[in-house]
Amino acid sequence: MSQTVTPSGDLSASDAPFDIAARVLHRDGMMLVIDKPPGLAVHKGPKGGETLADHLDALRFGLPNAPELAHRLDKDTSGCLVLGRHRKALAELGKAFADGTVGKTYMAVVRGVPGEPRGRIELKLSKRSPTRGWWMAVDPKGQQAITEWQTIAVGEGLAMLALSPLTGRTHQLRVHLDAIGHPILGDSIYGGASRLPGGPILHLHSRRAVIPQKKGRDPIDVRAPLPAHMRATLERAGFDPAALEALADAAVFTPRAAP
Repeated sequence: MSQTVTPSGDLSASDAPFDIAARVLHRDGMMLVIDKPPGLAVHKGPKGGETLADHLDALRFGLPNAPELAHRLDKDTSGCLVLGRHRKALAELGKAFADGTVGKTYMAVVRGVPGEPRGRIELKLSKRSPTRGWWMAVDPKGQQAITEWQTIAVGEGLAMLALSPLTGRTHQLRVHLDAIGHPILGDSIYGGASRLPGGPILHLHSRRAVIPQKKGRDPIDVRAPLPAHMRATLERAGFDPAALEALADAAVFTPRAAP
């Protein structure tokens, strides 16, 4: 059975084909930015199954080759994902992500309410063990990892945060938030959520990507709407998801200049 995006925007099982082209948020000669649904891995894993890679050929839009990933999102993370359309574009985009000149804003629903309105997490990370795949842990001898966060809404037992990863480590936001006592809702690896089918979905969304261009040209500024499961959680808590998207867009974080 194939996978598709439901009218509400999440990935589900269906007989209808998954229309990846309908998820394109931005397209030019260099790049595509798509709204990746939660539940879709970007690469094949040991368990197999459908991935984004199976659909990239549908995003050629007249070019001889399919686009390729300029960076990555976790399987259960939704939102802005940048693809390079040719070799030169991939090199330039890869450098921008490595240098930290791509502005990234995430939105996350976390358990508990932080005691401060905003903060900065500087905790080094490394693989938890050679046998646990990409699972990460705080490690004083690991790689530098920096996350800035800002509280944009508070509910009963939860908060909505706007986040900016100033570095790009695997699972960085998930590990950092768990380390300060506010794991992301639905995180089955670091937050203690159930890993059984039908359990809560990770409430982490790549809301905005601001991608620099050559001198004299404005950056590409792309935003992805919150997925259905996050909107539902926020609405149940009495919030207006669109208003929170606007607050996340207005959050100001420390820019990281190119080396």
